[in-house]
Amino acid sequence: MQALVGPLLAMPRPAKRILALIVDSSLCVLTIWLAYCFRLNEWTVLTGVQWLAVLVSLCLALPIFVVMGMYRAIFRYAGIAAFLAVLKAIAIYGVAFATIFTALSVPGIPRTVGILQPFLLLIAIGLSRLGIRYWLGDTYQRILHKGAMAKVLIYGAGSSGRQLAAALTNSAELNVVGYLDDDPKLKGGIMGGLSIYDPADLPEIVQTLNVHNVLLALPSATRQRRNEILEQIRKARVNVRTLPDLTALAQGRIAVSDIRELEIEDLLGREAVAPRQELLDKATLGKVVMVTGAGGSIGSELCRQILRCGPTHLVLVEQNEYALYAIHGELLKLSELYEQKVQIVPILCSVRDRDRMEHIIMSWRPQTLYHAAAYKHVPLVEQNAVEGIKNNVMGTQITAQAAEKYGVSNFVLISTDKAVRPTNVMGASKRLAEMVLQALSAEKLAGTHTNFSMVRFGNVLGSSGSVVPLFRQQIRDGGPVTLTHPDITRYFMTISEASQLVIQAGAMADGGDVFLLDMGEPVRIADLARRMIDLSGLTVRSDENPEGDIELSVTGLRPGEKLYEELLIGDNPETTQHPRIMKAREDFLSWPELSKRLKVLDAALDRNDIPAARLMLAELVSGYASTGEVTDLALSAAEATSAA
Repeated sequence: MQALVGPLLAMPRPAKRILALIVDSSLCVLTIWLAYCFRLNEWTVLTGVQWLAVLVSLCLALPIFVVMGMYRAIFRYAGIAAFLAVLKAIAIYGVAFATIFTALSVPGIPRTVGILQPFLLLIAIGLSRLGIRYWLGDTYQRILHKGAMAKVLIYGAGSSGRQLAAALTNSAELNVVGYLDDDPKLKGGIMGGLSIYDPADLPEIVQTLNVHNVLLALPSATRQRRNEILEQIRKARVNVRTLPDLTALAQGRIAVSDIRELEIEDLLGREAVAPRQELLDKATLGKVVMVTGAGGSIGSELCRQILRCGPTHLVLVEQNEYALYAIHGELLKLSELYEQKVQIVPILCSVRDRDRMEHIIMSWRPQTLYHAAAYKHVPLVEQNAVEGIKNNVMGTQITAQAAEKYGVSNFVLISTDKAVRPTNVMGASKRLAEMVLQALSAEKLAGTHTNFSMVRFGNVLGSSGSVVPLFRQQIRDGGPVTLTHPDITRYFMTISEASQLVIQAGAMADGGDVFLLDMGEPVRIADLARRMIDLSGLTVRSDENPEGDIELSVTGLRPGEKLYEELLIGDNPETTQHPRIMKAREDFLSWPELSKRLKVLDAALDRNDIPAARLMLAELVSGYASTGEVTDLALSAAEATSAA
């Protein structure tokens, strides 16, 4: 029946009125026949003079209905007024019909027919109008709503694409109008009433069908293939989103809200190398594992990855109360999901508190410790240099010495590419933290010796402060998208891949190793911004395209920011048993010499002597050259107040 609605609604108005007249004429005939059947108490066939009642009914009813305006109303919007008009028309018709066949009487036609038939006709026409109102009215509203919904094409006419189309059939937000598929066997065909188009024709299809969205339904495609498809789609200026989780799709639990923005790795990524399970398990399976900075973006993902490996205890050290609360709750749910009996221990603590850190490590005796606690936001650390150095350097020293003291087998520092020839306090402090571990590793102390290592990598996508979420929000807000410099480039890696590689690198450590993660090719941030704008279905506003949607705004390099990042200080990287992990051995000071210098640095920090601290950093960290004035906002405010 629903298939008839579209053609019926598309009929011209005069044709609809003629159709209504035909329906009412049929109802007149039907009710005359029913009146005879009720009067005679049996099913009968109209014969002879009985057809006179039919002729009179038609000759009376149709003119009255026309005069009373019953065919001027739009049936799908019929309300009380329309039904009152029907009632009045049938009343006039009933009086006339009853006068002829009941009051005056016609031989061969029972008088009761003159009374029964108008009542039956009232019921029949009333029900017909009511049925049309609900049948056509609701469907018409759905058609109108569907026309107003965002039209989408599904890229991929395979099983996943078909499931997605079926799931969106009753969507109140998205209207699937076809598929895109480059399979020659499918192109030009029709599946489930939807046409399958050639992706090469997408720019023309977008104009013809007024489509602004494409949903990727390619769960098995390689990252390289997905990137090729995205480059092809960019030319069409459509908003691209991805298929929901396949498990949810298979179980029929899909909703429009499940359809996600493009994954970060779709924008920048490369094929991730599958982790080697033996390396993941080596330092975590069946062990007590501690993570400092457990509530941060890197620390929390490390915790998730470690939990999958099956430690006996996972000790979370975090100084931010809410961050600790959030990751602890999440890990408890995950442990139930994985059906693992892991004791998850949330501990509020600053890594700069020596007594507290020693007490924690002594109490829980972790065998592996991942040190992710750090201040890493370059401009903030530049403006809060004292806290940045204390946390990143002294916090690492305190944690490492506590680990050494109480026999932690493996200590892995999460470092950064900004530690290479740093131009900012954050990078210099992280390089100095690396040197602390290198010096401690070289200093063979009495008793147990902790295996110290560090893993250095670039920007992690999706971490706090990452440009991708920032750009995404700026695009939603209508721009501008802000760049610090048109030529700035960065290395990128997904947070899950980085965390897995950190765990695997730590498992390969011999002591004092500096591991470098293969970050692939550096990405020009301006190109990333343009790609994100294109794949949102928008255009970049520029001198060449003044009518574009989103402007790129250059704000200037921030304090301490570099145009380019590096991962290696020297030129001697060594390969390891993992294709994405390299190893370097870099110069450092011996522990007796370094420890003396660190005491001097710590004293300068305690008295808030920024110039002295900066000088010490320059002496200790090879290649450190600040690009601006290192300040401390609290100290500057105090000095300004004193001067006033």
